[in-house]
Formats: sequence, structure tokens, C-alpha cells
Amino acid sequence: MLRNHASKLAATTAVSAMLMAVAACGGSSGTDTATPGASSASSAAAPSGAKVGLAYDIGGRGDQSFNDAAAAGLEKATSELKLGEVKELEAGSGETGAQKEQRLRLLAQSGYNPVIAVGFAYSEAIKKVAGEFPDTKFAIVDDAAQGPNISNLVFAENEGSFLVGAAAALKTKKEHIGFVGGVQVPLIKKFEVGFTKGAQAVKPDIKIDVKYLTQPPDFGGFNDPAKGKTAAQGMYDAGADVVYQAAGGSGGGVFEAAKESKALAIGVDSDQALTADESVRGVIMTSMLKKVDVAVFDFLKSFVDGTVKAGPTTYDLKAGGVDYSTTGGQVDDIKLKLDEYKKKIIDGEIKVPAE
Repeated sequence: MLRNHASKLAATTAVSAMLMAVAACGGSSGTDTATPGASSASSAAAPSGAKVGLAYDIGGRGDQSFNDAAAAGLEKATSELKLGEVKELEAGSGETGAQKEQRLRLLAQSGYNPVIAVGFAYSEAIKKVAGEFPDTKFAIVDDAAQGPNISNLVFAENEGSFLVGAAAALKTKKEHIGFVGGVQVPLIKKFEVGFTKGAQAVKPDIKIDVKYLTQPPDFGGFNDPAKGKTAAQGMYDAGADVVYQAAGGSGGGVFEAAKESKALAIGVDSDQALTADESVRGVIMTSMLKKVDVAVFDFLKSFVDGTVKAGPTTYDLKAGGVDYSTTGGQVDDIKLKLDEYKKKIIDGEIKVPAE
């Protein structure tokens, strides 16, 4: 990652202090991110209404990808819906499950309702804490944790990844592409499988390199741009000319490697040709759009409307929850072909496996 505003959660007392020191600073975006410290928090004053708590995954605001997409949905909701205070907290690298529980518990104890957890790493924490606060509505992005007051915002990452896999195969000049995953978990496997199937649909014999930066329980692979750069550089040096990254904050390193190798990369979650550091945007031929912003906004709107439902809401291609980006015009020449694949997936003619 080329910039990162994440910070460690050092102690429960520090987090408690941050939660008690709610400062309605205001701002053009409707939220303010606190300066780094033992925890990172922000609060915003909006019209009277729900007090929203949001807990980020590793990387937090500024990851130019997954967390920033959630932040965008929160900002839109703050601007357009009658929300009250908004509190954002960030995860720390290498933290324990107990720390995640504490983060969610402090939000709920402080009267924030609803509470949104960004990322599957909160799976066990949200099940426990939601059980302790049955009158609080919780949502989790990317996980199917069950509970009568838990809404699951999940995505068909395999479908969106199929499209950028097809794009990579259509664009490669060396018949050799690569995939860099942040952490080898089932969720990121969905990205890899979709990407591979999409590329093979275009060119069955295409060479595809795969590298995961870390293995669980080490989730640092989502926030280590140096490792991302090293992994991608190895692929480019071995002959790949397009690399897709599903690695969170580590993706910035993949883009740096692409630039230095005069090659191409594919972004993830957000339209990274718009969000990445300006110096590397030109190497991002497309991004797999995972509309976490839409899911977060939809959940908050349902809360305001009184229509929140527990259980999964799946954002797939048909629902417009995943897609590919066209910023920069680098896939304009293959857009018709990509849209043909898109239609076939939506119509059920192509079934994209998830594992």
C-alpha cells in the first residue's frame, strides 16, 4: 500500500478513552478520521437519528480498496440519511479475537446501533457480541455469521473475478498472467478461482501463477505492500505481463512492481485507477469492483426505514454487486466481449465455481 492510515489497538483502556471522547468535528465528507494512536476513531455529527458504529478490517481507511469502499458507503449514508453520530474504529495488525470482540462490544455498550463489522475476521467476535446485545442490529461484510440480529453482506467475488480473468487473458501478450492473494482463506480463494476460470474461458492453456502472501492465522498479508511487490515482481520477472491482486493494502506493492516492470495490473474492490496513488494508476488496466459501499449504504437505509433483516444479502453480478471497471479506457477494445461473458453469467449460461 502506498499510504496507510491504520494503527494498532494497544489496550482496552485506550479504546475506551477514544470512545468516550466523542468529538463532533464535522467535515465536508460527514466523517473525520482521528490521528493514529492506540486506536483510530472518528465521529461525525449528522441530523438526529441512528448512532452508527463501524469497525474496519486491517488497513482501515486509506487502504484504497476494501475498507475505503465501506467508508464511502458510510459517508453516503451520513450525507443522505438521517443519522446521528458516526464512530469508526480500526483494527491493528496481529490483534487477537478478543480485541475484535472488545471493539464491537465498546461500540454497542456506548449506544451505537447499528454496528457494522467490515471483514470476515470479525466472524467469531460478532456472533458473541451480537448475542450479548440482542436489541442492537449488527451487520458483517463478507461473512455468514448467524444470529437473529446479524445481517450478512456477502458478494459473488468469483463472478466479478471471472470477468477480470477474461480481460487478463484477452490483454496478455505473453500468454502468462498471475494472481496475488493477501491471505490464503476461502474468501480470497473465490477471487483466485473466478480469475482462473475467466482466463481459461478465453485461453484454456494460459499460464497462471498464484501466490498468497501469508497463511492464517497471520493476516498481515492484507497490509504488507513490500510482500505484495516482491510476489508480483517475481511473476513479472518470470514472464507474466498482467497480475491481479486481491490483497487489500498489499496491492499497492503489486502496482509498484507493475510500473517498474512496464507491465499491467488489475485492482480489486474499488476502482483503483481512481483510488490508487497517482503514480501507478496508469498500470491498472481494470479493477474487479466489489460494491461494499452499496452494501453498507443499503444496510443503513434499511435500518433507517425499519426494514433490516437478519441473514444473507448476496451482491452478485445480477444484483449489480460486482463488476469490472473501465476507467482509463484500457479495456474499451474488449468491452463487448467482457459484456458477453457478463450476460452469460447473469443468464445462468456460465456457472462460475467458488472453490
